[in-house]
Amino acid sequence: MPRFLIQLSYDGTDFHGWQNQPDARTVQDTLENILSEIQCNKVAVTGSGRTDAGVHALRQYAHFDLDTRMSPAQIIAALNSKIPSDIRVLNCWQVPDNFSARYDARSRIYHYHLALDYSPFSRRYSAYLPRFKYSEASMLGYLRFFYGEHDFSAFARHNPDLENYICTIQGFELRKTQDELVFIIRANRFLHNMVRRIVGTCLRISHTNTEPEVITELIAARDPKNNLIYTAPPQGLFLADVLYPFFN
Repeated sequence: MPRFLIQLSYDGTDFHGWQNQPDARTVQDTLENILSEIQCNKVAVTGSGRTDAGVHALRQYAHFDLDTRMSPAQIIAALNSKIPSDIRVLNCWQVPDNFSARYDARSRIYHYHLALDYSPFSRRYSAYLPRFKYSEASMLGYLRFFYGEHDFSAFARHNPDLENYICTIQGFELRKTQDELVFIIRANRFLHNMVRRIVGTCLRISHTNTEPEVITELIAARDPKNNLIYTAPPQGLFLADVLYPFFN
């Protein structure tokens, strides 16, 4: 049976995240229901990773096996004719039978949008946190402490299914636009809540004027209950892209 990889975007506002959940609207469940309807049989969809409730995706990827003679272009058209307006399929490729959207990814990139002022028009797509009196200059100095391979237990929600909490951050930068600060972080893998906790902790450290070296101490301590660890809201988080060796 042919295997296909799709690239899609979605507004996560009204989804309870990517992964299937009982009695909850999720992106994975929505796609599986539509593909199963097309094939008249159950179709499983595997994403490159999970996004939490309220988190958006500019470019998410997922693979599935579909018994069809449709071309990738026809699959895009068929899905977009049936999926709700808060999801859009952007691309589709036929891939080898052993390809995995999750395990063949070499990097994932997330953006976190922090609004400089409140706007009712962007409240679903950026976080506005006036309680924090942060400094852009100080936060720029924090980024280098996250680079490289570390155990990020302190910056993740506990998951008994994980063998380890080791991730390698390959890039981390902060950009300023007229309306926002945008954190751009790239890693080989991300843990549950990891980006939101890294961003939130940077805000709290800046707010409290704590020396940036404390980040090294937080990583080494592996304690997610430390008072400096803060989980930023989901609205500002976007899965920006996933990198594969032969696609991008």
